[in-house]
Amino acid sequence: MILTRLALTDSLDSYIDAVGSALGLAIDPAWKPAVRGNLEISLKLARQVDEFALPDETEPASVFSA
Repeated sequence: MILTRLALTDSLDSYIDAVGSALGLAIDPAWKPAVRGNLEISLKLARQVDEFALPDETEPASVFSA
């Protein structure tokens, strides 16, 4: 299903409100556009990582510690 920009904005605003409420965070309405923008970018990057195909033989990376 293709979401329109307005539907995506409404969905993200609802998500932000729900998560803020669940975590007991009061999100100032003036900050909501910045929070939404950050969430949009995070979701876009997560989608790219999720869609990156790895062969089944790929081994997990070693643990790095400094």
